[in-house]
Amino acid sequence: MQEKRIVLVTGANQGIGLQVTKELVAKGFTVLMGSRNWERGESAAQSVGTGAHALQLDVTDQASIAAAAERIRGEFGRLDVLIQNAAISNTSKKPGQSIEEYTKSVRASNVSLTEVRAVWDTNVFGVLAVYQAMLPLLREAPAARIINVSSGVGSLTRNSDPAAPYRRIFGPVYSASKTALNALTVAMAIELEAEGIKVHAVSPGFTKTNLNGYQGTDTVEQGAREIVRLAQLSGDGPTGTFTLWENETIPW
Repeated sequence: MQEKRIVLVTGANQGIGLQVTKELVAKGFTVLMGSRNWERGESAAQSVGTGAHALQLDVTDQASIAAAAERIRGEFGRLDVLIQNAAISNTSKKPGQSIEEYTKSVRASNVSLTEVRAVWDTNVFGVLAVYQAMLPLLREAPAARIINVSSGVGSLTRNSDPAAPYRRIFGPVYSASKTALNALTVAMAIELEAEGIKVHAVSPGFTKTNLNGYQGTDTVEQGAREIVRLAQLSGDGPTGTFTLWENETIPW
């Protein structure tokens, strides 16, 4: 049995995923860095050092997911923490196009279904596919935990308030994909409650990453804080939470 806790971070070769990896490795975790591109994942793992392992994982490719799960079982035997971080914000935003301009082009009345499907394939269906593949490994751990990296822009309660600051950008692509992810989080928490596996949704805040074209206002260190906090918790405590740093509840 491995002594160190085994963590899988999807989308770990850059941004928040890379920062989470660095911090958890520094705290003694063994981190498997999921990356669609093997070379980028291997380069990122080498930059982190001992304790980080590259893992080819494309959350939109069932064969890739199955191979990753098989490798984890063969090399580690279990998974203590699953951090579902891989996400995309769009596939059609033009270079130099402002968020406001892009938002107008993806309203419910005019958005391309191809755009919706592409984003949801990663942000929603990819999360569910990885969950299903990794759940048997999580069940082998004594106190497993799942952390889904969501966003406050997916909160239906907040967006129902006319005064909400980001209400104007809520639409069927990225924002609604995070709403759906929140629903999956609740569904997972309900399913696993009797088994003691904890499930959380986390908003990293408006973090400066490739996801938003580096327009965010927070650093990756700030964005990683709540994820890292939850990953270190023992088996006790609540499940089915949606939080922002530090343990600040976000309404569903």
